[in-house]
Amino acid sequence: MAILALDQGTSGSKAIVVDDDGIHAIVEKPVTLNHLSPDAIEQDPEELYSSIVDAGREAIAQAGRPIDGVALANVGETVLAWDPTTGEPLTPCINWMDKRSQGIVDRLADKKERIHELTALVLDTYFAAPKLAWVRENLTREGVVTMTDAWLAFRLTGEFVSDTSTASRSLLLDIDSVTWSDELLEIFGLQDEPLPRLVASDEIVGTTGVFGGEIPVGGLMVDQQAALLAESCLDRGDSKCTYGSGAFLFVNTGDEAHRFDTGLTTSVAWTVRGKTSYCVDGQVYTAATAVRWMRDMGIIADATELDEIAADDSDGVICGPSFAGLAAPWWRSDAGAFLTGMRLSTGRPEVTRAVLEGISAQVAELAALIAEDGSAPIARLKVDGGLTKSKVLMQIQSDLLQVPIDTYPSAHATALGVAAAMRLALDPDMPVEDAPYSWEAEASYEPSIPAEQALDFRRRWRAAVEANLEF
Repeated sequence: MAILALDQGTSGSKAIVVDDDGIHAIVEKPVTLNHLSPDAIEQDPEELYSSIVDAGREAIAQAGRPIDGVALANVGETVLAWDPTTGEPLTPCINWMDKRSQGIVDRLADKKERIHELTALVLDTYFAAPKLAWVRENLTREGVVTMTDAWLAFRLTGEFVSDTSTASRSLLLDIDSVTWSDELLEIFGLQDEPLPRLVASDEIVGTTGVFGGEIPVGGLMVDQQAALLAESCLDRGDSKCTYGSGAFLFVNTGDEAHRFDTGLTTSVAWTVRGKTSYCVDGQVYTAATAVRWMRDMGIIADATELDEIAADDSDGVICGPSFAGLAAPWWRSDAGAFLTGMRLSTGRPEVTRAVLEGISAQVAELAALIAEDGSAPIARLKVDGGLTKSKVLMQIQSDLLQVPIDTYPSAHATALGVAAAMRLALDPDMPVEDAPYSWEAEASYEPSIPAEQALDFRRRWRAAVEANLEF
């Protein structure tokens, strides 16, 4: 079966056509991030929609074969208001990095423990509900207000739906019952809002004529969970980290929605074959974006130079590349990036390595929190995303984690994940373990330094972070 998989991401939209013989077309379209201020980041809804439609049409034309189904991945916590009759946007898209809802988060501080109990998330501007409430309080009371997945699905099919993995990123879903929570809606002042129907990721939700004919649409998933499925992380303890704009560590925790006291969060991994699986996730907000900062500062020309320029030793330079704040275990949206320990001898090689070490150190801290809790310790990590091309970064990551790493051979894990979910939708008899397309590691890395050396670096790195947070 040939599937058109659409991946609407932070900085671009991607369309691939894939079947059992492999990928037959790949088309990518950039989308614009409008930085109105350090806290205000918006996107044009019509640009997002046009980008997936144009990419999808071009991919189908390139592939030159009939399409059996359309699958859709979304970025998650970006929101907008729109007309539920026409689909016309009523506001810009408020990007997941937007922090203008911080006042709402502060106002609800006394509710954070109850919110965590119900959702297994933390009260933060990163998740959707504060932004949804901010839109209602500041932009419009008209139409419906949702995450972008529901709007994109409506534009394609006319159906008002959201899959359970995306809904679990909203702060409005009861994580145990996997239903919208009236209590949470009231907490955020959204009790009168119409909500999309919750659907499984192996469900056909409707059809679309946008790409010619009427083609079934399904396989709906949020981006990181889609990558988790693509990389066959189907059992408890299976883990992956995606190195894109940010770095996102996800570990399958099976049928348990675990609550963490350390700031880690739990989401729905997917609902397929009538069963919901969960995953713990940790976020590093800036990874490739930190590399782009180095490019913009003239430290590197582009990401392909990382391995060539990075020093073998950072010579005491420590970087916290927290340009968009810190997530677990700190949850400090106000944290800034920093470089410390520089000397007159410090140059581009040391700074480059320090940035890569800073990205890796944040991932290692997240993994350590998971291991300390004992819910699903990581024994081997699968990785994907553009930065996995950096052998230096991957070796640093293996060293700091003290576990082997396998790189996923495709740059299209998210799209392949929703394609796998759509395979389940189109073939009800397919076992879940057969849905991901088969793959072999493009490269593997083993720890090259002793555990005590890795632990010593992490101690020094954490101390630098804590010192920076005091300012």
